[in-house]
Amino acid sequence: MSENTRTVRAPEGATPNANPWPALWALVIGFFMILVDTTIVSVANPAIKAALDPATGNLDNVVWVTSSYLLAYAVPLLVTGRLGDRFGPKNIYLIGLAIFTIASLACGLSGSLTALIVARAVQGLGAAMMTPQTMAVITRTFPAERRGAAMGLWGATAGVATLVGPLAGGLLVDGFGWEWIFFVNIPVGVIAFVLAWRLVPQLETHPHRFDIVGVILSAVALFLIVFGLQEGEHYDWAPGIWLMIAAGLVVLGVFIWTQSRTKSEPLVPLELFRDRNFAISNLAIAAVGFTVTSMALPTAFFTQLARGLTPTESALLLVPMAILSGALAPVAGRILDRVDPRLLLVPGLGLMVVGLVGYALLMNTEAPVLLLLIPAAIVGVANAGMWGPLATTATRNLPPRQAGAGSGIYNTTRTVGSVVGSSAIAAFMQSRLEANLPGAGDAAGGGFGGEAMPPAVAEGFSAAMAQAMLLPAIVIAAAAIVVVFLKRPAHLVRR
Repeated sequence: MSENTRTVRAPEGATPNANPWPALWALVIGFFMILVDTTIVSVANPAIKAALDPATGNLDNVVWVTSSYLLAYAVPLLVTGRLGDRFGPKNIYLIGLAIFTIASLACGLSGSLTALIVARAVQGLGAAMMTPQTMAVITRTFPAERRGAAMGLWGATAGVATLVGPLAGGLLVDGFGWEWIFFVNIPVGVIAFVLAWRLVPQLETHPHRFDIVGVILSAVALFLIVFGLQEGEHYDWAPGIWLMIAAGLVVLGVFIWTQSRTKSEPLVPLELFRDRNFAISNLAIAAVGFTVTSMALPTAFFTQLARGLTPTESALLLVPMAILSGALAPVAGRILDRVDPRLLLVPGLGLMVVGLVGYALLMNTEAPVLLLLIPAAIVGVANAGMWGPLATTATRNLPPRQAGAGSGIYNTTRTVGSVVGSSAIAAFMQSRLEANLPGAGDAAGGGFGGEAMPPAVAEGFSAAMAQAMLLPAIVIAAAAIVVVFLKRPAHLVRR
């Protein structure tokens, strides 16, 4: 009997003797959709800028289409994970899916950049309600020794979605217009809602009190830090920007202190971090989120503006990445149930560094464009060794009562990494443009409208994008070092 049809022993709080795979497949459709929306905008950014913000040459404005989604996605995750524990993951997932689908319609109908940014933030709120529930269902319905295969599917979904996003975005932008990257979510959302309604079981709920002070402090801290990073280049890194970032870090410190002192139920149960694997996996997934989000922008701008490719042609260069990631992630998940996770994570994260450096070396006006397929393939193999293995390692020891909280924390750190990555890469790209093309903010304004730039500036622009690609490479290299300190899972130690 195959892994996907076997009835597995359910942990505490799950439906006994039920086959958990149909429910997981139903949830994966919605999870795939919201992760696609994290990256689909990267390819459409030049078209969105040309349509809604053609007058300015600065990248910061259009990047907020991504950052507003990620910020609204990140801030509520700690709460929505607990909501799933309290009211049932199925109920919270369905509410979030409805919000996300309706907001997608609003995004496509947006007539201004401001309206689009606001609608994207509402999308992010819906996504925040959905995401923790997928991991919580896996944790509560699959026993620890079988969870690797389930997280392999989760990891394949996460990896492929972040890569399919640019490809789908390119096809939709070229064929129908940027609005359709959002309109396409509507039929998918309806199908996902019906399947989840029918196939996802109602799991046991657990009473929780909600830490309102913690919610406010975490939201304020994240907003101050991300807004400061996002707008720093726009305001020439004025003292007020640095003060905002510093204030965010102080509030974040106060948040952590209040969590350690809360007598009832903190928003973030710090005792979960006593599990070394949970703590290290959270650090590593933040780096993965940072890397996957930040690498997309310089790649899209280089291929479309410096090399003159269409959005579709640009996205097709990512096909090896999507195919290899999707094909290898389930295999990696099955292997993970039998081996030390470090045997997959260290090579996976290391290959990611190799792939990003490969991109940087090939981002020039002389290298044949098709050579970019090579680092794309390397990154695809790397993704299979990152997403699923990290998720499995983080959640393997979570008790059912804390499944929502744990998955909320894990997804928060991943999404915060993505937010910071989006903000940091925008600032770093702008600084590299100024270094390689003095006055680029004014001179490149026309180039950001979606057409290939003149050859006279393409070389300097390419150098700036190549240098920007080294930032995610450094971050993911740090993650490769961190995962070396993971512990061997308990079910393997007992063998």
